[in-house]
Amino acid sequence: MKKALNRIFSQTTVLVLLLLLQLMVFFSFTLRIVGATYYAYISGLVRLVSVAVMIYLINVSGSPEVKLAWVIQMCIFPLVGTFLYLYVQAQSAPIRFNKTLRRLRLDVSSHAVQDLAVVDALDRIEPQKANLVRYMNARADAVCYDGADVRYYPLGEQAWQALLEELEKAEKYIFMEFFIIGEGEMWRSILDVLARKAAAGVDVRLMYDGMGCLTRLPHSYPKEMEKLGIRCRVFNSFKPFLSTIQNNRDHRKIVVVDGKTAFTGGVNLSDEYVNITHPFGHWKDTAVIIRGEAAYSFALMFLELWQMAGRETEPDCSQFRPEELAPAETEGWVMPFGDSPLDNELVGETVYLDVITKARRYVHITSPYMIIDHNMMTALGGAAKSGVDVRIIVPSVADHWYAHAVARAYYAGLLSRGVKVYEYTPGFIHSKSFVSDGDTAVVGTINMDYRSLYLHFECAAWLYRHPAVQEIEDDFQATLAQCRPITEESCRDKGIKKLLYAILRLFAPLM
Repeated sequence: MKKALNRIFSQTTVLVLLLLLQLMVFFSFTLRIVGATYYAYISGLVRLVSVAVMIYLINVSGSPEVKLAWVIQMCIFPLVGTFLYLYVQAQSAPIRFNKTLRRLRLDVSSHAVQDLAVVDALDRIEPQKANLVRYMNARADAVCYDGADVRYYPLGEQAWQALLEELEKAEKYIFMEFFIIGEGEMWRSILDVLARKAAAGVDVRLMYDGMGCLTRLPHSYPKEMEKLGIRCRVFNSFKPFLSTIQNNRDHRKIVVVDGKTAFTGGVNLSDEYVNITHPFGHWKDTAVIIRGEAAYSFALMFLELWQMAGRETEPDCSQFRPEELAPAETEGWVMPFGDSPLDNELVGETVYLDVITKARRYVHITSPYMIIDHNMMTALGGAAKSGVDVRIIVPSVADHWYAHAVARAYYAGLLSRGVKVYEYTPGFIHSKSFVSDGDTAVVGTINMDYRSLYLHFECAAWLYRHPAVQEIEDDFQATLAQCRPITEESCRDKGIKKLLYAILRLFAPLM
């Protein structure tokens, strides 16, 4: 039943239904109401409007691939394509929303101040990495820390148990923000801890995405949480045809305990993520737990969207800053960062491209989806052609058939450029990680697709010269042993399948 509901309310289904609806309107309403005599005039007007919209689209900033997909739609179906574009634009954040978020971001970011000595120390070792940190300071309000303790978990079930242990240690507050929460064994075990902590006076706050939990949690769930003493908010509740910001989802996974410990990665709070259930075979996911000053950055990320979801301002974010912590003994640098779709900065893609283009020996990537733009394709191909060992692991079992089909459409182009592609044979890999040269890694929520890079709120942790980087690489190699390599012969599709992949790739930016 849940699978059926998920398909019914998926964005693809909604867009297809809108397409059919508009075809009915065009061929039925127009002909019957205004008559065939005026059909040519109305058709001409529609085409003029379509041309005007295309001119506007070409001249605004944005991904060329996305623009091309929309223009082709408008050329083939002027009315339907134009209507869908205008509808999707209407789902983008309104000016008021942007202004509110900017105001909140300025307030929150004022509590995250970069220690310049940390950047100077990094600059003496690797100036290019320091330049990335300066960019992230200025454009993403990210702060880089030295000496943070980072624990990497190569499986969701390991991260789950570690998370339960950290939640039990909470004394002041617990912040939790997830794209998906599904009722089951995993969530019940976590909720039990949250309810006990709330009863003991801990400030427990829970936020989840309205679309991600649409078919998983009842509409009244926030009230159920309030009865347990847990403050709960839904980010961007799904309101078809009424809400003006349906495309920008909160895809982040964040847990913060007392500002001393933070969790992020690919793991949502549902049983399939920890292999209690197996809808797509073995589910391979990863996460990191960060202890120390860097955890406070995740608290600030949470507070930013928490205030937006509740339309109220926190009196003083500094109250959540932990007391002075003992210096961590671990070497290296850690930079937590968030990515917003509303600031015209492609932060996630910039970090990924920096890892790829600065690599000297290897770049190893895991991602559940691979719908990449021209910049990413060029960077991956350029690195591979220059002798860098570029390898990407994607799932062999798809959770969305069209996403898997689109990923296959990129295989041949990547292979021809020297990029090695592998499919994880035990099932579905949901891990989102980049690791390079034994010294740089990124672990978080950011997929290699248009929705993550352009439309969603995301977060991750960037690591440099940290012991956890080698753990991530070791896990990649262990995972690689369970994968099958994609060859040019195996992805040489023919006939209908080749045509389908070509069409899907063309419209991939809109999925």
